[in-house]
Amino acid sequence: MKLQGNIAIVTGGTKGIGYGIACALAAEGARIVVVSRTAQDCERVAAEIKDTYGVETLALPTDVTETAQVEAMVQQTIERFSRIDILINNAGGAITKDAVDLTEEDWDKVLNLDLKSVFFCAQAVGKHMIEQGGGKIVNVASVLGLVADKRVLPYCVSKAGVLHMTKALALEWARHNVRVNAICPGYVVTDINRDELNDEKIKKALLSKFAIRRYAEVSEMTGAVVYMCSDESSYMTGQAMVIDGGWTCA
Repeated sequence: MKLQGNIAIVTGGTKGIGYGIACALAAEGARIVVVSRTAQDCERVAAEIKDTYGVETLALPTDVTETAQVEAMVQQTIERFSRIDILINNAGGAITKDAVDLTEEDWDKVLNLDLKSVFFCAQAVGKHMIEQGGGKIVNVASVLGLVADKRVLPYCVSKAGVLHMTKALALEWARHNVRVNAICPGYVVTDINRDELNDEKIKKALLSKFAIRRYAEVSEMTGAVVYMCSDESSYMTGQAMVIDGGWTCA
């Protein structure tokens, strides 16, 4: 129970990696604020986590690209729990399209979700963490913030920005005992992408990139996040932990 009593906000917490992280934090005793756009999904996952792990939960449907909604989400969390110990910036998405076909709308949609929202969630939560004397922020970036790939240009740019933001915030907030770190997953199989990743053509192209010739499971991402949120990583800030099956080795 490394996180007993901690209050943790998880954006994009109803599916995929975010859902796995929310469950992993709850298993270590954290109380979970489940954030996603859909109220029904938030309430379902919050109830499921409460029943499974016996921790207090709060469902807060929020569009994290809308700063007013982010501020409201943070305020509701403070009103309920009086503090925020952990923020997991996980909400994100990509548009797959050739660079020459990208529209301004495409660009804004990805950058707003994958980069802008990460900062404004961190800023809104960070203010309270500074006032209370500390906290932990973990940004879910991507291996594509370190190496580029074709047809996902705005996503690559966003995740590279998240990694540099992680360092800048870590430098600025270290004196307030607010630690900011990131993880860089490779390709992780979830219910959202399972069919696409298992397409034989795509699978052949992707798996050739990895030293470990398989995709990752969500459970292989969560241990690093628990570590970053616990006192075991008390001397770690501004870092990006790469969990990519050896993609970036070469």
